[in-house]
Amino acid sequence: MEIWEFKQKQSLPYEQKLNHARVRAIEFYEKVTGEGHNVHVSVGGLDSITLLLFLRHIGLDVPAISVSGIEDKGNQEVHKMIGGIEQIKPYKGKAQVLQELGFPVISKAKANKISYLLQKNAEKQTFIHAIMTGDMGEQGHFQHSERIKLQDKWIRLFGGNYADMRPDLDIREAPNFKVSSRCCYYMKEKPCDDWAKDHDSFPYLGLMASEGGQREMALMKNGCNYYGKHTTRSCPFAIFSRQDLLQLAIDLNVPIPRAYGEIKRNEKGELYTTRAQRTGCSMCGFGIHLESRPHRFDRLREDNLKEWEYWMYRCCTDENGEKYGWGRVLDFIGVEWKEPAQINIDDLEK
Repeated sequence: MEIWEFKQKQSLPYEQKLNHARVRAIEFYEKVTGEGHNVHVSVGGLDSITLLLFLRHIGLDVPAISVSGIEDKGNQEVHKMIGGIEQIKPYKGKAQVLQELGFPVISKAKANKISYLLQKNAEKQTFIHAIMTGDMGEQGHFQHSERIKLQDKWIRLFGGNYADMRPDLDIREAPNFKVSSRCCYYMKEKPCDDWAKDHDSFPYLGLMASEGGQREMALMKNGCNYYGKHTTRSCPFAIFSRQDLLQLAIDLNVPIPRAYGEIKRNEKGELYTTRAQRTGCSMCGFGIHLESRPHRFDRLREDNLKEWEYWMYRCCTDENGEKYGWGRVLDFIGVEWKEPAQINIDDLEK
């Protein structure tokens, strides 16, 4: 699909988008099952919960799976309420991932680069030099790439092991915690992929291009349904905006997980959720530096103080035997968390 064509579909009225989603979902079901394979829905937060109920609403009784154990408690409650979702176990526990691999912070792409910088005398010195300076070296034909280079503000925080590569920056000493982008792989992606292979099944996913992130361009290029050599999947909501998704949740009477609060309209008539906009694993920190307070860890504190204390203070043990958690990481990147955030309803509505 051409990107301009996808963008045109994103501007369609809600009812037309809804019909488009129905047609694409049925088309995927008929093609995949017609070739002797199976289909399933991977369920997590509000988007994929809405997708599951949408598929049921249009007459597609599609099996649902979820690694519910890593999800927000409110998501788990809704999974049990709507029923029919098979529980899959993660390959590593949340605390195990943080201890062994590191903390998922900033973004998946940046965390991957930071993970290399936190390894002293790492093997991939050419790659590390590119991360620190943007200079690609002989393998990159001595070109400069700002895309590969990590932003200076993160180099100042995490580039301590290779500070000699950037004498122009005032770089802090490397932190005494790990950073990783691999948490989702072991806790969600790999278990779901293996389940799909064992059941010869291809997924429906509740992804939307309007949410941005790494998948935005892939959705624009490949469209709602994609049949590839290594990947086959359906994203019926790919052209939806957040407004479309929330309107559909209202239309289908979707039970809203408590982390989202309620769906309401602001003064402009726009739909919004009164608490979280997105949810997932309770210990995920991707994008936390971009959130205003009350941020996701503030909401966790409000919902489950005991769990919040565990993730903040004692989910990991450092080389000196000292217990620590997200608090150490948030302090390091400059995100406030210690004092309870004051929740202003007027600000939320704006």
